[in-house]
Amino acid sequence: MANNETAHELILQILKTRMTFRQTIQRVLRTNNVDMTFEMLQVMHRLWKKPGVSQQYLAEQTAKDKACLTNLINNLEKKGWVERRGNPTDRRNKQIYLTEEGERLALRVKPLLHGIYGLIGDEMPSRQIVSCRNNLQKINSILDKL
Repeated sequence: MANNETAHELILQILKTRMTFRQTIQRVLRTNNVDMTFEMLQVMHRLWKKPGVSQQYLAEQTAKDKACLTNLINNLEKKGWVERRGNPTDRRNKQIYLTEEGERLALRVKPLLHGIYGLIGDEMPSRQIVSCRNNLQKINSILDKL
């Protein structure tokens, strides 16, 4: 098989894995009565790691455009999980913070995510996971050059 055909099959497998991962996350959230979309989870996960960031930072970290992210943050605000606050050094920019409810949500959702990652870790040797990660980083760097 030609190398470019193998590369094509690899990309298709990456896309399939992403879709399966997304469906798994949504199923686990739904089963545990967490009313949250995959996209909301992406934003919340970033805020759980680093609260009080700009929408621009969240857009970069989640690979979402600003319009899509604005809509996501509006929905997260309606759920009471985040709030926008003015930036003391630049009043035009709002910073996104977790509310107490958003922090409590992390206590429910993080163990669910750890369970999924733990299952993968139990089924794959650490060296294989590291190798996969390194290869995906290599593919990203190749694609970034285009």
